Amino acid sequence: MNRRASVLVVDDEPQILRVMRASLPPRGYDVRVAANGQEAIKLIEKQMPDLVILDLIMPGMSGLEVCRIIRKTSSVPIIVLSARGVESDKISALDLGADDYVTKPFSMDELLARMRAVLRRFASVESEEPLLNVGDITIDVSSRQVLVAGREVKLTPKEFDVLKHLMTNAGKVVTRQTLLQSVWGSKSLEQAGYLRVFINQLRRKIEPDPENPRYILTEPWIGYKFSNQD
Repeated sequence: MNRRASVLVVDDEPQILRVMRASLPPRGYDVRVAANGQEAIKLIEKQMPDLVILDLIMPGMSGLEVCRIIRKTSSVPIIVLSARGVESDKISALDLGADDYVTKPFSMDELLARMRAVLRRFASVESEEPLLNVGDITIDVSSRQVLVAGREVKLTPKEFDVLKHLMTNAGKVVTRQTLLQSVWGSKSLEQAGYLRVFINQLRRKIEPDPENPRYILTEPWIGYKFSNQD
């Protein structure tokens, strides 16, 4: 990115906010911090950041509620922070549109790698295939716009990347490993348990009948295929 990416860190643990304020600016990020969900929403209303790092368990407004509010109006990348032992909260956050998660306690190197990955995916523009169209589904790669039967559908950055990869390979079986590597990169094995969550989210948004998908078909024990049959 030509400019410094802006990051909003939302966490009720003062020590984490101190670490973020000290560690991220030297790595090229502009940092704002919020100690709770209400403060985070106020800061977002003033200026939308390029990335949100969001704690899930906070007093008052939870991180899940913050994620829900953000996703009503924005597809800004969201990385959630999750304490060990709250697997259901991770699933809920991903289901609400979060793009990745980091488990507490975490290493700064891991967090920085996740940040770079989601920002690259969000900012990427692929000019070789500006439009992909299969059946009633059209995606504009440059603007990251998705149309279903002419109606715009809002996807999170990660959902968009999954859909784009499947549509690029329409009619072909894409293995879970290939899809994970393409969308999640080097951390793909850690995301294997959540691929089904994103597939289910996409089906709810683009399929006429999510329970009987027409487009995103499951190939048992192998992966998924985006059907190009009418």
